[in-house]
Amino acid sequence: MKKVIFAAALILSGVLVGCNQLTQYSISEQEINQALQKRNDFSKDIGLPGVADAHIVLRNLASAIGREEPNKITLTGDANLDMTSLFGNQKATMKLKMKALPVFDKEKGAIYLHEMEVVDATVEPQKMQTVLQTLMPYLNQSLSNYFNQRPAYVLREDSSKGEALAKKYAKGIEVKPGEIVIPLTD
Repeated sequence: MKKVIFAAALILSGVLVGCNQLTQYSISEQEINQALQKRNDFSKDIGLPGVADAHIVLRNLASAIGREEPNKITLTGDANLDMTSLFGNQKATMKLKMKALPVFDKEKGAIYLHEMEVVDATVEPQKMQTVLQTLMPYLNQSLSNYFNQRPAYVLREDSSKGEALAKKYAKGIEVKPGEIVIPLTD
C-alpha cells in the first residue's frame, strides 16, 4: 500500500511539474549571464571634448536577478578606462555595480534592461576617483541608452527548450530571485 501511495505521489508531482512548464518559461541567471557575455560590446567615448575624454570598455558582466531588490536586476562588471585630458593620458580599471528594471518586448521576444544606473563604483588607481565622479553622469546616460537599445536576452524561435512557445504566448515577465519567469497564460 505504501508503495502505491508513493508511486501515485511521484506521478502526481511529475504531472504538476509538467503542467508548470506549459504555463510558464523560466530564464535563469546563468542563461542571462551567458547572453550578456555574448552580446555585450559596450565601448564608448564620453566626456568633454578637448578637456577630458574617456574611452570606456565594459566587460565581465554578471547578473543577480531579484536578489537585492524586488523586480530589479543587479549587474556587476569591470570597465577599462583610458582617459585623455589636459593633464595627459591615464588608465584605470573600474568595478561597477548597476541596477536595472527588466522589461519584456513581446514583439521582439526580448528582455531589455531599462532605468539602468550605476549604484556603486570603485576605481584603481584610487587617485582617479574624482575623475570617475566627474564622468559618472555621462557614464549613467551612456549605459542607459545602450541597454535600452540592446536586449540582454532574446528568445529564440528555433529553440527546443520552449523559447518559441514563450515568444509566441508570453504575457509579460515576473522577476523572481535567481530567474525571470515568462507566464504563458493569464
